[in-house]
Amino acid sequence: MKRTTGSPSRKDLMRRNIAVITDSCADIPPDLVKQYGIYILPLQIRCSEGVFRDSVDIHPADVYRIQKKEMPGSSLPLGSDLEQLLKQVLEDGYTQAIALMMSSGLSGTYNLVRQAVEPAAEHGLTLAAYDTLTSSIGTGAIALQLSQYIADGMGFEDCCREAEKLIKGTTVFFSVDTLEFLRKGGRIGQITAMAGSVLQIKPILAFAEDGELTSVAKVRGRKMVQQRLIELVQNLYQPGRRFNLMVANGGAPEEGKELEKKLAKAFPGYENYFKAHIGATLSIYTGSGVLGAAIQYLDEK
Repeated sequence: MKRTTGSPSRKDLMRRNIAVITDSCADIPPDLVKQYGIYILPLQIRCSEGVFRDSVDIHPADVYRIQKKEMPGSSLPLGSDLEQLLKQVLEDGYTQAIALMMSSGLSGTYNLVRQAVEPAAEHGLTLAAYDTLTSSIGTGAIALQLSQYIADGMGFEDCCREAEKLIKGTTVFFSVDTLEFLRKGGRIGQITAMAGSVLQIKPILAFAEDGELTSVAKVRGRKMVQQRLIELVQNLYQPGRRFNLMVANGGAPEEGKELEKKLAKAFPGYENYFKAHIGATLSIYTGSGVLGAAIQYLDEK
């Protein structure tokens, strides 16, 4: 993520007394998690090999391997993990926290955290929970941008208002090689059935206003995917506005680097550029070969 000022230390963030919490599906690179002191709540992944915590003891490569023999599943974070995370936030000296959770259209994680707001208050932690209505680089970029605002001195109430603006201003597009895993996992949402492997049709998905997945385009063959992703971002691009760019890949690192360069060339005026790899939980439903591009506006129309 490109910054125009020096990176904040954990001590600097604590001085602001606002913690940022998100879930493991935000796909924030570990170095940025550490740099910004972001707290990550891991989802669970279940398969015949056992029950694992996303990004803790299972990773995308493990999921791709397991998918060759069975369809793994995911479930909400453990209540005990959430309790321990909030306890750690308090022990670290925070009295205010903002939780930015993946779309409620895909998971009940937001509702789980929302139910912890009142208990947290009883222990001295003011907790504001938000449904980002997106996931992966979308949620991750919201958490990172808000962390930057905090590092720059923004107060709690202003951060809450900015969180709502960022949620409205963030749009993510991503392609999948196949809808097979989304169908098997019951995450098909508003996506209509379409010809797949035989015709080499590659669907491009986005999040609808209710946070569910929807199909916004389709191309024939992988060679057209990057061009279409850039075109979709172009359709939203408004010269003169402040914006961030985001790019991600799942099991397609070389194509991810290509897309990263093309997107930066097409929209050179960005303030920050967030780059990520799709994590284990989302890989269950997307499989490998995923490419994603997104834009996030920092101002209002």
